[in-house]
Amino acid sequence: MRTVLAPLAALLAAAAVSACTDSRQAQREVKWGDRPADITCWTYGVQNFEGRSTGKVEYDEGGRLSFVDASNGRFTTIEGDCRVVYANAE
Repeated sequence: MRTVLAPLAALLAAAAVSACTDSRQAQREVKWGDRPADITCWTYGVQNFEGRSTGKVEYDEGGRLSFVDASNGRFTTIEGDCRVVYANAE
């Protein structure tokens, strides 16, 4: 009986953790939506990007940012330590 309960408990814990993550991401989507953002990124302390997105900034599981660059209209993906500052709501 114990051998069945341990994996079941682990499975339920994993589901609870992912639900919290999905909930937080959904709240972020509702709050920031499609707003432009100022983005600055560094690699090993050296700034390697500074720009602005046209709208939504997406984050993937590997820590990369993806967005459309406002200066050239190209889809851009950046990896590194980044600061994202969203524009104020008008």
